[in-house]
Amino acid sequence: MNNPFESTGRVKASLNEQKYIASDEIATIVFLAQKLGKPLLTEGPAGVGKTELAKAIAGATGRELIRLQCYEGLDESKALYEWEYSKQLLYTQLLRDKLNDTLGKSESLAEAADKLAKEEDVFFSNRFLLQRPLLRAILCDQPTVLLIDEIDRADAEFEAFLLEVLSDFQVSVPELGTLTAKHRPFVVLTSNNTRELSEALKRRCLYLFIDYPTLQEELAVVRLKVPDLSPKLAQQAVEFVQKLRSTEMRKSPSISETLDWANALVALNAKSLDKQTLEDTLSVLVKHEADIQKARRQFIAPPPARGKPDEFGRFSGN
Repeated sequence: MNNPFESTGRVKASLNEQKYIASDEIATIVFLAQKLGKPLLTEGPAGVGKTELAKAIAGATGRELIRLQCYEGLDESKALYEWEYSKQLLYTQLLRDKLNDTLGKSESLAEAADKLAKEEDVFFSNRFLLQRPLLRAILCDQPTVLLIDEIDRADAEFEAFLLEVLSDFQVSVPELGTLTAKHRPFVVLTSNNTRELSEALKRRCLYLFIDYPTLQEELAVVRLKVPDLSPKLAQQAVEFVQKLRSTEMRKSPSISETLDWANALVALNAKSLDKQTLEDTLSVLVKHEADIQKARRQFIAPPPARGKPDEFGRFSGN
């Protein structure tokens, strides 16, 4: 099987086959991350396609996507491994039933102790090891894509722990020793810039900032993802979204919300973006009441223009 990422051109074409429209910059950085074996750190506003990029990479390379969703309070046990205590407890009960029979056949105390030690080795073995995403990616028999999503939501302590894993792709389990990756995973980290990441993490990664797309880039995404939307309506919809993003809002519409809106327009069999259609569907695109009211005032039902004051200081339209 040919390497789909053997050149920047192949990267771009392969991602496009996964319905991910990659710019030349994205294709170049993804190619270099694969070529140099370095993690890829993607930053940018929420909903611009950072997570979708990791999914597209997995699809293009035929690798399993293993996802670690970060959140405040995430610790090593939730990301790396845990012992399955319920299975260990069941094993303890079974061992207790067999213990007298096992030790009773021993000819000496030393032999009995050796037999008991063997049972303890089984107690802490891969049989009872619950692999979390990081360890799964390290021990997987096939190459994987490891997505560490929204790393900025995790605590700085977890970020520091992650540095060691990303440097060597090996972890130490006290009961089992050091476990080393069979295949180095393609690592993609995403960040929505809710906090500043450490310089140490950034040094270990290739950096890619993904911003909101231009009108033509977003129109290409809409036509690719929502082919049932008429070209004319797609153009109108993307132009409206671009206008909203140029306005100071609490939360600008993301690409994913543009696609949701486009699908909603198809479901409603809309023919054009008339005032009523905008009024009825605006909440699909904008998710905060203050932003909805601002969009209505500026783009849907602006207040009537006020004329010059008359001799009594009154404005026309009052």
